[in-house]
Amino acid sequence: MAGLHLSTQSHRLLICLPLITGLFWFAMLLAMLLTWLISGRPKYVSQEGNVAYISDVAASFLKPLFIVGCCITGVGFMLSLVLERLLRHRGRLPPSMRKKERVFETLAIAGSIIGMLGLCFLSGFDTKRYHTAHYVCLFFFALGVILSVIFTVLEYRWLVQTHPDIKKLRYAYLVKAVIGSVLIVLAIAFGIALFYASEVGAVLEWIIGFGFTFYLLTFAYDLRAARITLEEGEDMTEKGQASLIADHREPV
Repeated sequence: MAGLHLSTQSHRLLICLPLITGLFWFAMLLAMLLTWLISGRPKYVSQEGNVAYISDVAASFLKPLFIVGCCITGVGFMLSLVLERLLRHRGRLPPSMRKKERVFETLAIAGSIIGMLGLCFLSGFDTKRYHTAHYVCLFFFALGVILSVIFTVLEYRWLVQTHPDIKKLRYAYLVKAVIGSVLIVLAIAFGIALFYASEVGAVLEWIIGFGFTFYLLTFAYDLRAARITLEEGEDMTEKGQASLIADHREPV
C-alpha cells in the first residue's frame, strides 16, 4: 500500500514539528511578556500607550530571540500543512478525494507561505527602526494566516463529508473552525483597535499571539492520527473511494 515505507520512528519526528513549533512560539511570547512585566513595565521608544505591543518588546534587546522564534514558527507552520498534504496523498490521513478539497489545501499552503514570509520579515524590520515596513509585513502575516485558516477549515468541511465515519476528523474540523474563527474575529478587532484604542490593541495582540499556539497544536493532533493508520497498515485512500462509491458520489 502507498506510504507504508514511512516508519513509526520517523512519524514521531513528524508529529514533533507542529508540537515544537507551537511550544517554541508560546515560550518565546511568554519570555517576552515576563521580561516586560518583571522589568517594571517600561515604556519603550516605539511604544505609544501604557501597554507594550509584542513588536515594542521585540525591538529591544530581545530582538534576536524574536527573529529566531518567528522564523521557526513561520517555517514550522508552513511545513505542517505540507506534511499533511503529503500524508493525505500517501493514504496515511483521510485523503482529498474531490478536486475542491485539493484546491482548498493548495490555497491553504499558499496562505501559509505568505504568512511565513510576513512573519519572518516583520521580525527583522522592527517597529522602532522600520515602522512602516514592520506594519506592512504584519499585514501580510495576518492576511496569509487568515487565508490559510479559512481554506484549511473549508478543506476539512469537505473531508468530513467524504469521510463521515471518521469521528476524529470531525473533531479536528470543529476544533480548527472554533479556534480559527475566534482568532479571525480577534484579528479584525485588533486591526480596528490599532488605530482607535492603542492599549486595547496591545492586549488583543498578546491574546492573538498566545491563541495562535493552539491553532498550531491542532496540526500535531492531525499528524498523530497518521501513526494509527501506519501501525494498522491501513490505506485511507481505499476507504475514501469506498465511501464515495457507497454514497453514489464521484470525485469532483
